[in-house]
Amino acid sequence: MNLDLIQNKLNALSAPKGGGMKNNEKALSFWKPTVGKALVRFVPSKYNPENPFRELYFHYGIGKRTIISPSNFGEKDPIIEFSKELRKTKEPENWKLAKKLEPKMRVFAPVIIRGEEDKGVRLWEFGKEVYQSLLSLAADEDIGDFTDIMEGRDMKIETVGPETTGTEYNKSRIMPALKTTSLTNDNDVLEKWLETQPDPTSFSKRYTFEEIKQFLAEWLNPEEETKEEGGLMDGPAMDFEPQTPPASK
Repeated sequence: MNLDLIQNKLNALSAPKGGGMKNNEKALSFWKPTVGKALVRFVPSKYNPENPFRELYFHYGIGKRTIISPSNFGEKDPIIEFSKELRKTKEPENWKLAKKLEPKMRVFAPVIIRGEEDKGVRLWEFGKEVYQSLLSLAADEDIGDFTDIMEGRDMKIETVGPETTGTEYNKSRIMPALKTTSLTNDNDVLEKWLETQPDPTSFSKRYTFEEIKQFLAEWLNPEEETKEEGGLMDGPAMDFEPQTPPASK
């Protein structure tokens, strides 16, 4: 009996229906800076060796769901389509709603945390500000490709909390190490790190066009929601017609 195959099958059966992983599995696959200092090494991506950064777009605030946009997979997104229709009007409220409906970019990169190498490659998720800092470092001819497995650079991450930032969020500062180093001197470990990496798209449930269209309709017209027998929500049909959002939105 192949115990690895048995475990993989067990994990698949235990995963939530419709995609995504259990919360504890997701926690093990992600790294998030905490207040203090960390030494991080970016790893060449298994999925795109030429670019370690994966841009993904999400919709937040449409009900209680976080929706990964179908546009990430080359498919039509009903929320984006509706936003485009809103922008065809001259109504300021429609433009405000269109802006709110635009998907937000999050960036994912595979990393090794120095001192925690035993945890393998994890994903660091960040926003535009951190992304711009990393791209600027890569574009700097004195730094260059900091993901190079032989002559790359570790990154010093220094994070401060709300008491310093004056906001409710932490903020991280990124500084490249002065010396170039190899990712690892162990060829077996190197091969494992390059081949065993979390896929950032695997942690979000993918909804169909019609499902997302329904979520949007319910969010736009909550007072029209009705319940079918069995407790499923049956919102109104939606024909991408621009409209002024409810005052509560």
